[in-house]
Amino acid sequence: MARKGTAKLEELLRLEKDIQSYWDSQRSFVADKKDEKGASADKLVRECEEYGCPPKFPAEDLGSVREVSESKEVGQESTKSKKSKASAKSGDVKFQWQIMESLGIDPTEIPRFRDPMYWLEYFPARTISDLKRLGIKVDWRRSFVTTEINPFYDSFVRWQYLRLRKLGKVQYGKRYTIFSPKDNQPCMDHERSVGEGVGPQEYTLIKLKLISDPPIQLSSIDRMKEPIYLTAATLRPETMYGQTNCWLHPDIDYVAVRSVRASCILICTERAATNMAFQGILHPNEPGRVDIVARMKGADLFGMKVEAPLSLYTDGVYVLPMLSIRPNKGTGVVTSVPSDAPDDWAALRDLRKKQALREKYGIRDDMVMPFDPVEIIATPGLGNMAAVTIVDQMKIQSQNDTDKLQEAKEKVYRAGFYDGVMLVGDHKGSKVQSVKKEVQSDMVDKGQALIYYEPERTVISRSGDEAVVALCDQWYLDYGEEDWKAVTQKALDQLSVTDEVRRGFQATLEWLHEHACSRTYGLGTRLPWDDKWLIESLSDSTIYMAYYTVAHFLQEGCLDGRKVGPLGIRPEHMTPEVWDYVFLGKGEPAKIIAGQPRSSLTISSLKKLRDEFLFWYPVDMRSSGKDLIPNHLTYFLYNHTAIWPNQPNLWPRSVLANGHLLLNSAKMSKSTGNFLTLADAIEKYSADGVRLALADAGDSLDDANVKEEMAEAGLLRLYGLLDWIGQTLKAMSEDGGSGYRTGPERTHADLVFKNDMGRTVELAEKFYTAHQYKEVLKTVFYEFQACRDRYREVSQGSVHRDLLSEYILLQTVLLSPICSHVCEHIWLNLMHKKHSIFLTSWPKVSQPVDPLLTLQGRYVDDAAHQFRLQLAQRQSLKNAKATKTESGAAVDSQLPPEEATVWVVRQYPPWQAMILAIMNSNLSEDGKTLPDNATLAQLLRPHLKEMGKMAKRAMPFAQLVRERFEARGPSALKPELEVDEHAVLQANKAYLIATLGLRAPDGLTVRYVDETEDARILDQVSPLNPVIIFHDPPPSVSINFINPDIGSGLFSLSGVPVCDGDSPADLITRLLRACHASMPASKGLQDVVLFRLANPDSDAFRIPPYPSECLKPIEPSDRFMVDPKTSSVMLNVSGTSVSVGDRLIYRGVHCHVSRLGTPRYQHPGSIRASIQPMEHNLILHRLWLGAIVRIAPERRSAARSAQIATR
Repeated sequence: MARKGTAKLEELLRLEKDIQSYWDSQRSFVADKKDEKGASADKLVRECEEYGCPPKFPAEDLGSVREVSESKEVGQESTKSKKSKASAKSGDVKFQWQIMESLGIDPTEIPRFRDPMYWLEYFPARTISDLKRLGIKVDWRRSFVTTEINPFYDSFVRWQYLRLRKLGKVQYGKRYTIFSPKDNQPCMDHERSVGEGVGPQEYTLIKLKLISDPPIQLSSIDRMKEPIYLTAATLRPETMYGQTNCWLHPDIDYVAVRSVRASCILICTERAATNMAFQGILHPNEPGRVDIVARMKGADLFGMKVEAPLSLYTDGVYVLPMLSIRPNKGTGVVTSVPSDAPDDWAALRDLRKKQALREKYGIRDDMVMPFDPVEIIATPGLGNMAAVTIVDQMKIQSQNDTDKLQEAKEKVYRAGFYDGVMLVGDHKGSKVQSVKKEVQSDMVDKGQALIYYEPERTVISRSGDEAVVALCDQWYLDYGEEDWKAVTQKALDQLSVTDEVRRGFQATLEWLHEHACSRTYGLGTRLPWDDKWLIESLSDSTIYMAYYTVAHFLQEGCLDGRKVGPLGIRPEHMTPEVWDYVFLGKGEPAKIIAGQPRSSLTISSLKKLRDEFLFWYPVDMRSSGKDLIPNHLTYFLYNHTAIWPNQPNLWPRSVLANGHLLLNSAKMSKSTGNFLTLADAIEKYSADGVRLALADAGDSLDDANVKEEMAEAGLLRLYGLLDWIGQTLKAMSEDGGSGYRTGPERTHADLVFKNDMGRTVELAEKFYTAHQYKEVLKTVFYEFQACRDRYREVSQGSVHRDLLSEYILLQTVLLSPICSHVCEHIWLNLMHKKHSIFLTSWPKVSQPVDPLLTLQGRYVDDAAHQFRLQLAQRQSLKNAKATKTESGAAVDSQLPPEEATVWVVRQYPPWQAMILAIMNSNLSEDGKTLPDNATLAQLLRPHLKEMGKMAKRAMPFAQLVRERFEARGPSALKPELEVDEHAVLQANKAYLIATLGLRAPDGLTVRYVDETEDARILDQVSPLNPVIIFHDPPPSVSINFINPDIGSGLFSLSGVPVCDGDSPADLITRLLRACHASMPASKGLQDVVLFRLANPDSDAFRIPPYPSECLKPIEPSDRFMVDPKTSSVMLNVSGTSVSVGDRLIYRGVHCHVSRLGTPRYQHPGSIRASIQPMEHNLILHRLWLGAIVRIAPERRSAARSAQIATR
């Protein structure tokens, strides 16, 4: 985005660099006691082999990464990302080389990344550097690399798995797992570019035997030796009794493949055949081998007859066309059960109704018409043919009504599976959900079906191939085992997480089982008992937080552990017995050391390691991504409960999960340019600007949205806060802080501000504890500054020094976790504290927060806001009706009021007190719920007559009370008024007078409503809803004010009203308000001097500056007299009337704000003039210096406007 200048950014960057140097020198974040790159490296190797080094990629390959639409079918979708991290990072860049170039890596250096070890050498140091620039507070001594090149960590992981195996948590055997054919090993979540969180889906593969002559492509097959089967994948084997036909898509490519295991030919899609090949269905001894006997289109098989196992149509059914079959789901072959599958009934009905459709695909009537749906399941609410019923109910017209059919399918499946009862077969009378597995097992045992798996959704490995489900021999963690699952459930129950994250964990516990923990290549630690296997990287990092506690003693910041740490312990001496002592407290140090010849261990060092672990553990908070809830974070819980099964005090305490990062409401993509590295972001917005934007980006599992405009605005606002604090602290130190109030006396504004500070501290602690950083930022940055500004405004500049000092301290401390550099700078360099702000205690509220004071503060704000709106509305109506006298003087009706009366209640009127009593008596037992409005209306009905004309306001008042109840609880129902409105308004009278432009100091009166009989007022006033009545000003005549001093440019300010009886102070007050409508009228009165012309008739024609003999000072005791009819202004000087003419002279004042208020200031033509007072003793030295005044020309005949701008 465009930026006018960078001075503020550069100052913040310099400040941040200084603070980071201070942190390093002070070792501020040293805390003492009181990813896998192999796949990317291999991908780079393949690219260099295929395209050269440096590579020349073909143009057609420069497209986007393959993206696959994913439906919400698995677990808690909110905990899964739509796109894997690898895909999200690479955007539309396809090749590894291009990704690395986009990261700013020199092309001549990229070939070195073909060695996986170079990744470990290159990235960690640069990552640490960038994180330090961001101000991350980390004890970097505890950093380490999590592969076997780090011998200390390697021994720790080996110990963990020896322990898990001894506990029976690690098993070996065949299991179905997502598998990459290209990599020839299981494809774990972090090794996927598409499909994180996707697991294997089990199907029953129904074998539909071809009993008619085969198509020409299969004519050479000896069906006596190798029968031909169409293979239909189904999730509901119990419905096979209702088969009426088989479906194929006319245009999908099918293959016939040889199954050595079953001695037959199977027809399906090639994708499904590949899955079968890795599950032992085709060639059990040659995983992945697919022998394709023939290829054909679905249309080649239409009209052929197949034998459908369990079907009541025992003579066979026919192969028919269905246009909604997808080639990437199942086998491409679908068996039809129209009684209980809406899709099947819709397609079958289409064929029955449409002869042209039958003729198009060569389907005879006898292949369709005789095959009616069969009653197989009784479904409550849908009868014995649920699909037929639901299709009719939803008015589904054809198989093309895909959305309706999907909805119908879900309804029928839920009702039929959970509540349906079998009507046929060996399980007649049984619940459907109880017979599914039994029917499946019977069919498999009889050779009528096979067990088949495929991924729930498409999975693409980082190597770029589509993953399959393979039946692999491998080591796996026995997650899901009932006893282990039960104790992990206890760990989840005591875990502090948001409801959304808890649901994700709970869903994962329900389905997770047998996670493969081994693979054959890559980086990592080898299984200690079978070193041909590596422990995959999600499985070796589940309890490494325990290693944090001792890492600095073993390797002290040497990432790969090559250097011996401060305790002098060598890695070969960190045996399983040592780790047992450190983490489990097993054994005795002396005996452990005795078992190691020439050990580098000492009793002292072992006890130090053990004490360090016990001091820091458990994990207080684990921060991670939402996509890791269904895998890594759940493994994290499982493994903690396995290693420390009877020590809940060592289980994790909380988990904070977040979404991925959006930039400007869109995913980051290098190809579109919507991409920002951390280093670039810091250069562009400063570290604290980035931290502020990150805190504002969001806290839930939804993807966080970093907005650059927020970072830019945050940078400027942060600089503004820094500048204000600097200026304020400087002013406090100069002249002993004479510009601020001191002493024990406190105004109402002081009390409210003090209370607001306490409330902010409480809210900040609440939101920080809940990790709700967006709420923290809103509270301690935006709202807290608004509290400060409100205090300054309500105090009319008379702020208390102690309170402002307390605000600065609290603002700095509360904001420091987010904007650390700026706050540290304020703390050390402006507040001159001796130690880092991060060594100070978190602030405590010195006195309980008073909700009543909070309410009073809001009451004053709301009242002032409403009063200003009413004033603006009043003047708008007055000005619309404004007229002029024959002489051109403004009629007084358009002048702003200088007096007003505020009316408040002393107590609730009877009709409101009655409503409060009724609502209070019908409050729920727990005091948290009121009756709904319908019920409340019934309760009030008998009392409406008693309320009289107020009855029509009963429900609106009840709704108002409801809103107050929701905000403040049962206290809103008390019959006594919570706020003494009269006292509060009186205490803030000066502020209200100033903000409304009334005459100081007595232009506002506060009265109780029971002192009037004015029905208009009585009807409007209610508790916390005061009414203000503005009084019309007395008659006035407009007069010109002249500043005659050198440099004034013949400036004249016209249209300032003079009222009958005005004192000079009244007129000066009005003049000050005209120049600055928000300026306290009492400020500067003593600095303004008024003069009149000695001879108005003749002196008016002189050219300023006026000779001193022409000016007569106006004394404080003088009074003005006006006659609107003649537009004349007279001055009563000691009982003598003196003509003033049409102008007065003023000195020492300086108009410096563009808003003039309601009076219209007129000047003929348009001039631009500068006001610079000549006599230095009259200069208002603080604010009023060097103005530029511009009077706008007449825009319309009916109106003129004037704009005073400042320079």
